[in-house]
Amino acid sequence: MRVMWHGAGAVLLAGMVTGCGGGEPETAAGDAGEPAAVAASAPAPDPMPPPARIVAERGGFIPEGVEYDMTNRRFLTGSLSEGTVFEVTNEGTVVPFVTDDELISSVGIEVDELRDRLLVANADFAVFQGDSSGQAKLGVYDLDTRDRLAMVDLGPLVAGETGHFANDVAVADDGTAYVTDTQANAIYVVDADYEPSLLVRFEDGPGPNGLVHHLSGYLLVARGDTLWKVPVDDPSAAAEVALSEPVPGQDGLVWLAGRLAIISNSANQVVALTSDDDWASAEVVGTAPFEIAGTTGAVVDDDVYVVHPMFQGDDPPVLERVAFQ
Repeated sequence: MRVMWHGAGAVLLAGMVTGCGGGEPETAAGDAGEPAAVAASAPAPDPMPPPARIVAERGGFIPEGVEYDMTNRRFLTGSLSEGTVFEVTNEGTVVPFVTDDELISSVGIEVDELRDRLLVANADFAVFQGDSSGQAKLGVYDLDTRDRLAMVDLGPLVAGETGHFANDVAVADDGTAYVTDTQANAIYVVDADYEPSLLVRFEDGPGPNGLVHHLSGYLLVARGDTLWKVPVDDPSAAAEVALSEPVPGQDGLVWLAGRLAIISNSANQVVALTSDDDWASAEVVGTAPFEIAGTTGAVVDDDVYVVHPMFQGDDPPVLERVAFQ
Protein backbone atom coordinates (compact mmCIF):
# COMPACT_ATOMS: atom_id res chain seq x y z
CA MET A 1 0.00 0.00 0.00
CA ARG A 2 1.02 3.61 -0.34
CA VAL A 3 0.77 5.38 3.02
CA MET A 4 0.74 9.08 3.86
CA TRP A 5 0.87 9.56 7.61
CA HIS A 6 0.39 12.93 9.26
CA GLY A 7 1.49 13.57 12.81
CA ALA A 8 3.58 15.79 15.05
CA GLY A 9 4.16 18.14 12.15
CA ALA A 10 5.78 15.40 10.09
CA VAL A 11 4.66 13.64 6.95
CA LEU A 12 5.74 10.09 6.23
CA LEU A 13 5.40 8.61 2.79
CA ALA A 14 6.08 4.89 2.92
CA GLY A 15 5.54 2.08 0.43
CA MET A 16 4.37 -1.15 1.94
CA VAL A 17 2.97 -4.25 0.33
CA THR A 18 1.07 -7.19 1.66
CA GLY A 19 -1.40 -9.76 0.52
CA CYS A 20 -3.37 -12.79 1.43
CA GLY A 21 -2.36 -15.90 -0.35
CA GLY A 22 -5.72 -17.52 -0.99
CA GLY A 23 -5.84 -21.02 -2.43
CA GLU A 24 -3.20 -22.52 -4.67
CA PRO A 25 -3.85 -23.06 -8.38
CA GLU A 26 -5.80 -26.21 -9.15
CA THR A 27 -3.22 -27.19 -11.80
CA ALA A 28 -0.62 -27.46 -10.42
CA ALA A 29 7.37 -19.48 15.51
CA GLY A 30 8.80 -20.29 18.67
CA ASP A 31 7.10 -21.40 21.92
CA ALA A 32 3.35 -21.60 22.10
CA GLY A 33 1.92 -18.83 24.23
CA GLU A 34 -1.11 -18.54 26.43
CA PRO A 35 -4.51 -18.70 24.72
CA ALA A 36 -5.63 -15.41 23.23
CA ALA A 37 -8.72 -13.70 24.56
CA VAL A 38 -11.84 -14.75 22.65
CA ALA A 39 -14.67 -12.46 21.69
CA ALA A 40 -17.68 -13.37 23.82
CA SER A 41 -20.43 -12.76 21.30
CA ALA A 42 -19.19 -13.18 17.73
CA PRO A 43 -22.08 -13.43 15.27
CA ALA A 44 -22.95 -16.61 13.41
CA PRO A 45 -21.58 -16.86 9.87
CA ASP A 46 -23.64 -14.98 7.30
CA PRO A 47 -25.74 -17.51 5.34
CA MET A 48 -26.10 -15.32 2.25
CA PRO A 49 -23.36 -14.60 -0.32
CA PRO A 50 -21.58 -11.32 0.37
CA PRO A 51 -22.97 -8.22 -1.32
CA ALA A 52 -20.89 -6.45 -3.93
CA ARG A 53 -19.89 -3.74 -1.46
CA ILE A 54 -19.56 -3.87 2.32
CA VAL A 55 -18.96 -0.68 4.29
CA ALA A 56 -17.59 -1.23 7.80
CA GLU A 57 -19.61 0.29 10.62
CA ARG A 58 -16.59 2.21 11.90
CA GLY A 59 -13.17 3.40 10.79
CA GLY A 60 -9.79 3.67 12.44
CA PHE A 61 -8.72 0.03 12.51
CA ILE A 62 -7.02 0.15 9.06
CA PRO A 63 -7.54 -3.38 7.70
CA GLU A 64 -4.60 -3.67 5.31
CA GLY A 65 -4.95 -7.46 5.08
CA VAL A 66 -8.12 -9.46 4.37
CA GLU A 67 -9.06 -13.14 4.07
CA TYR A 68 -12.26 -15.06 3.43
CA ASP A 69 -12.85 -18.13 5.58
CA MET A 70 -14.61 -20.36 3.07
CA THR A 71 -15.56 -22.99 5.66
CA ASN A 72 -17.42 -20.52 7.85
CA ARG A 73 -18.28 -18.02 5.08
CA ARG A 74 -16.89 -14.91 6.76
CA PHE A 75 -14.48 -12.08 6.06
CA LEU A 76 -11.55 -11.66 8.44
CA THR A 77 -9.27 -8.62 8.43
CA GLY A 78 -6.12 -7.50 10.12
CA SER A 79 -5.65 -4.12 11.77
CA LEU A 80 -2.57 -1.96 11.42
CA SER A 81 -3.61 0.37 14.22
CA GLU A 82 -5.20 -1.97 16.77
CA GLY A 83 -3.62 -5.39 16.20
CA THR A 84 -6.87 -7.27 16.73
CA VAL A 85 -8.08 -9.54 13.94
CA PHE A 86 -11.68 -8.66 13.12
CA GLU A 87 -14.63 -10.32 11.45
CA VAL A 88 -16.58 -8.01 9.15
CA THR A 89 -20.10 -9.27 8.49
CA ASN A 90 -22.12 -8.79 5.32
CA GLU A 91 -23.89 -5.90 7.05
CA GLY A 92 -20.58 -4.22 7.93
CA THR A 93 -20.57 -5.11 11.63
CA VAL A 94 -16.99 -5.15 12.97
CA VAL A 95 -16.49 -7.83 15.65
CA PRO A 96 -13.21 -8.78 17.38
CA PHE A 97 -12.20 -12.27 16.24
CA VAL A 98 -8.77 -12.70 17.85
CA THR A 99 -7.62 -10.33 20.58
CA ASP A 100 -4.06 -10.88 21.78
CA ASP A 101 -1.86 -8.41 23.67
CA GLU A 102 1.13 -9.52 21.57
CA LEU A 103 -0.57 -8.53 18.30
CA ILE A 104 0.70 -5.01 17.64
CA SER A 105 -0.17 -4.57 13.95
CA SER A 106 -1.83 -7.52 12.26
CA VAL A 107 -0.97 -7.17 8.58
CA GLY A 108 -1.29 -10.09 6.14
CA ILE A 109 -3.50 -12.93 7.37
CA GLU A 110 -4.00 -16.43 5.97
CA VAL A 111 -6.68 -19.02 6.66
CA ASP A 112 -5.29 -22.58 6.64
CA GLU A 113 -8.49 -24.57 6.11
CA LEU A 114 -6.67 -27.91 6.12
CA ARG A 115 -5.62 -27.40 9.74
CA ASP A 116 -8.30 -25.01 10.97
CA ARG A 117 -5.69 -22.32 11.64
CA LEU A 118 -5.41 -18.59 11.17
CA LEU A 119 -1.89 -17.29 10.50
CA VAL A 120 -1.14 -13.63 11.17
CA ALA A 121 1.87 -11.52 10.12
CA ASN A 122 2.46 -9.56 13.33
CA ALA A 123 4.34 -6.28 12.77
CA ASP A 124 4.55 -2.82 14.33
CA PHE A 125 3.25 -0.01 12.14
CA ALA A 126 5.19 2.51 14.26
CA VAL A 127 8.37 1.53 12.39
CA PHE A 128 7.20 3.84 9.58
CA GLN A 129 6.82 6.71 12.00
CA GLY A 130 10.39 6.34 13.28
CA ASP A 131 9.11 5.43 16.76
CA SER A 132 10.08 1.77 16.66
CA SER A 133 12.50 -0.65 15.02
CA GLY A 134 9.47 -2.74 14.18
CA GLN A 135 8.98 -6.45 14.59
CA ALA A 136 8.51 -9.60 12.54
CA LYS A 137 6.47 -12.31 14.24
CA LEU A 138 4.04 -15.00 13.13
CA GLY A 139 0.94 -15.53 15.24
CA VAL A 140 -0.98 -18.78 14.79
CA TYR A 141 -4.51 -19.31 16.14
CA ASP A 142 -7.08 -22.07 16.19
CA LEU A 143 -9.77 -21.04 13.72
CA ASP A 144 -12.56 -22.48 15.87
CA THR A 145 -11.55 -21.78 19.48
CA ARG A 146 -9.34 -18.77 18.55
CA ASP A 147 -6.76 -19.94 21.08
CA ARG A 148 -3.18 -18.99 20.30
CA LEU A 149 -1.18 -21.97 19.07
CA ALA A 150 2.14 -20.16 18.62
CA MET A 151 3.80 -16.76 18.45
CA VAL A 152 7.06 -17.10 16.52
CA ASP A 153 9.68 -14.34 16.72
CA LEU A 154 11.42 -14.13 13.34
CA GLY A 155 13.49 -10.97 13.68
CA PRO A 156 16.50 -12.62 15.41
CA LEU A 157 17.05 -14.76 12.29
CA VAL A 158 18.45 -11.71 10.47
CA ALA A 159 21.95 -10.74 11.53
CA GLY A 160 22.92 -7.11 12.12
CA GLU A 161 20.92 -4.04 12.94
CA THR A 162 17.84 -3.60 10.79
CA GLY A 163 14.20 -2.67 11.05
CA HIS A 164 11.47 -5.27 10.70
CA PHE A 165 7.96 -5.37 9.27
CA ALA A 166 6.24 -8.74 8.97
CA ASN A 167 4.07 -8.11 5.94
CA ASP A 168 2.40 -11.19 4.52
CA VAL A 169 2.09 -14.92 5.13
CA ALA A 170 1.39 -17.90 2.87
CA VAL A 171 1.02 -21.55 3.81
CA ALA A 172 1.86 -24.73 1.88
CA ASP A 173 -0.17 -27.94 1.95
CA ASP A 174 2.28 -29.54 4.41
CA GLY A 175 1.66 -26.74 6.92
CA THR A 176 4.87 -24.83 6.26
CA ALA A 177 4.38 -21.07 6.48
CA TYR A 178 6.33 -18.35 4.67
CA VAL A 179 6.50 -14.78 5.98
CA THR A 180 7.85 -11.68 4.26
CA ASP A 181 9.74 -8.97 6.17
CA THR A 182 9.70 -5.85 4.02
CA GLN A 183 12.09 -3.81 6.16
CA ALA A 184 14.73 -6.55 6.48
CA ASN A 185 14.34 -7.59 2.79
CA ALA A 186 13.85 -11.16 3.94
CA ILE A 187 11.54 -14.16 3.69
CA TYR A 188 11.27 -16.56 6.64
CA VAL A 189 10.05 -20.15 6.74
CA VAL A 190 8.21 -21.67 9.73
CA ASP A 191 7.70 -25.43 9.67
CA ALA A 192 4.63 -27.29 10.89
CA ASP A 193 6.21 -27.60 14.37
CA TYR A 194 6.66 -23.80 14.48
CA GLU A 195 10.43 -23.93 14.11
CA PRO A 196 11.61 -20.86 12.15
CA SER A 197 14.51 -20.32 9.78
CA LEU A 198 15.62 -17.74 7.23
CA LEU A 199 14.69 -18.73 3.68
CA VAL A 200 16.33 -15.86 1.80
CA ARG A 201 17.51 -12.30 2.27
CA PHE A 202 17.77 -10.16 -0.84
CA GLU A 203 20.88 -8.00 -1.15
CA ASP A 204 19.17 -5.08 -2.85
CA GLY A 205 15.95 -3.96 -4.46
CA PRO A 206 12.49 -3.51 -2.94
CA GLY A 207 11.63 -5.57 0.10
CA PRO A 208 9.39 -8.63 -0.40
CA ASN A 209 5.74 -8.05 0.34
CA GLY A 210 2.71 -10.01 -0.84
CA LEU A 211 3.32 -13.68 -1.63
CA VAL A 212 1.62 -16.95 -2.56
CA HIS A 213 2.83 -20.56 -2.54
CA HIS A 214 2.68 -22.74 -5.64
CA LEU A 215 2.11 -26.50 -5.44
CA SER A 216 5.22 -27.06 -7.54
CA GLY A 217 7.41 -25.87 -4.68
CA TYR A 218 8.06 -22.18 -5.10
CA LEU A 219 6.82 -18.80 -3.97
CA LEU A 220 5.65 -15.92 -6.13
CA VAL A 221 6.55 -12.70 -4.35
CA ALA A 222 5.73 -9.05 -5.01
CA ARG A 223 8.74 -6.75 -4.75
CA GLY A 224 7.72 -3.21 -5.62
CA ASP A 225 6.89 -3.16 -9.34
CA THR A 226 8.39 -6.61 -9.94
CA LEU A 227 7.23 -10.19 -9.41
CA TRP A 228 9.73 -12.83 -8.27
CA LYS A 229 9.80 -16.62 -8.31
CA VAL A 230 11.59 -18.12 -5.28
CA PRO A 231 12.15 -21.91 -5.22
CA VAL A 232 11.78 -23.02 -1.60
CA ASP A 233 14.40 -25.78 -1.97
CA ASP A 234 16.90 -23.48 -3.71
CA PRO A 235 16.14 -19.85 -2.78
CA SER A 236 19.48 -18.74 -4.24
CA ALA A 237 17.87 -19.39 -7.64
CA ALA A 238 15.28 -16.66 -7.07
CA ALA A 239 14.60 -14.76 -10.30
CA GLU A 240 12.36 -11.99 -11.56
CA VAL A 241 9.33 -13.16 -13.55
CA ALA A 242 9.24 -11.61 -17.02
CA LEU A 243 5.86 -9.88 -17.38
CA SER A 244 4.15 -9.13 -20.70
CA GLU A 245 3.49 -5.59 -19.47
CA PRO A 246 4.37 -3.59 -16.36
CA VAL A 247 2.34 -4.17 -13.18
CA PRO A 248 3.18 -1.24 -10.89
CA GLY A 249 2.57 -1.06 -7.16
CA GLN A 250 2.24 -4.81 -6.60
CA ASP A 251 0.62 -5.47 -3.22
CA GLY A 252 -1.62 -8.43 -2.35
CA LEU A 253 -1.40 -11.66 -4.36
CA VAL A 254 -4.12 -14.33 -4.57
CA TRP A 255 -4.80 -17.39 -6.69
CA LEU A 256 -8.02 -17.18 -8.70
CA ALA A 257 -9.00 -20.29 -10.67
CA GLY A 258 -5.45 -21.02 -11.82
CA ARG A 259 -4.62 -17.36 -12.46
CA LEU A 260 -2.52 -15.11 -10.29
CA ALA A 261 -4.33 -11.92 -9.30
CA ILE A 262 -2.20 -8.96 -8.17
CA ILE A 263 -3.73 -5.99 -6.40
CA SER A 264 -1.99 -2.84 -7.64
CA ASN A 265 -2.09 -0.11 -5.01
CA SER A 266 -0.79 2.58 -7.36
CA ALA A 267 -2.83 1.82 -10.49
CA ASN A 268 -6.04 1.03 -8.56
CA GLN A 269 -6.71 -2.25 -10.29
CA VAL A 270 -6.45 -6.00 -9.91
CA VAL A 271 -4.32 -7.59 -12.63
CA ALA A 272 -4.82 -11.24 -13.63
CA LEU A 273 -1.88 -13.19 -15.05
CA THR A 274 -1.26 -16.65 -16.46
CA SER A 275 1.93 -18.52 -17.29
CA ASP A 276 2.74 -21.36 -19.68
CA ASP A 277 6.37 -21.85 -18.57
CA ASP A 278 6.02 -22.50 -14.83
CA TRP A 279 6.14 -18.77 -13.99
CA ALA A 280 9.45 -17.95 -15.58
CA SER A 281 7.29 -15.45 -17.46
CA ALA A 282 3.65 -14.39 -17.28
CA GLU A 283 1.06 -12.67 -19.44
CA VAL A 284 -1.52 -10.14 -18.33
CA VAL A 285 -4.94 -11.55 -19.29
CA GLY A 286 -7.33 -9.19 -17.53
CA THR A 287 -7.75 -6.17 -15.28
CA ALA A 288 -10.41 -5.13 -12.78
CA PRO A 289 -10.34 -1.43 -11.86
CA PHE A 290 -11.42 0.16 -8.59
CA GLU A 291 -11.62 3.79 -7.49
CA ILE A 292 -10.57 3.97 -3.83
CA ALA A 293 -7.00 3.02 -2.89
CA GLY A 294 -6.84 -0.72 -2.18
CA THR A 295 -4.14 -3.01 -0.89
CA THR A 296 -5.01 -6.70 -0.75
CA GLY A 297 -7.78 -9.03 -1.78
CA ALA A 298 -9.72 -12.11 -0.76
CA VAL A 299 -11.15 -14.79 -3.04
CA VAL A 300 -14.85 -15.58 -2.54
CA ASP A 301 -15.88 -18.42 -4.83
CA ASP A 302 -14.99 -17.02 -8.29
CA ASP A 303 -14.66 -13.40 -7.25
CA VAL A 304 -12.02 -11.12 -5.76
CA TYR A 305 -12.94 -8.65 -3.03
CA VAL A 306 -10.48 -5.78 -2.54
CA VAL A 307 -10.08 -4.10 0.84
CA HIS A 308 -9.89 -0.31 0.99
CA PRO A 309 -8.25 0.36 4.40
CA MET A 310 -8.78 4.17 4.51
CA PHE A 311 -5.40 5.21 5.89
CA GLN A 312 -6.41 8.83 6.37
CA GLY A 313 -9.52 10.52 7.66
CA ASP A 314 -12.55 9.09 9.37
CA ASP A 315 -14.15 7.22 6.48
CA PRO A 316 -14.86 3.55 7.28
CA PRO A 317 -13.03 0.80 5.36
CA VAL A 318 -14.78 -0.91 2.44
CA LEU A 319 -14.74 -4.42 0.99
CA GLU A 320 -15.55 -4.32 -2.72
CA ARG A 321 -16.10 -7.03 -5.32
CA VAL A 322 -14.26 -6.16 -8.55
CA ALA A 323 -15.15 -7.11 -12.10
CA PHE A 324 -12.55 -8.14 -14.68
CA GLN A 325 -12.60 -6.54 -18.10
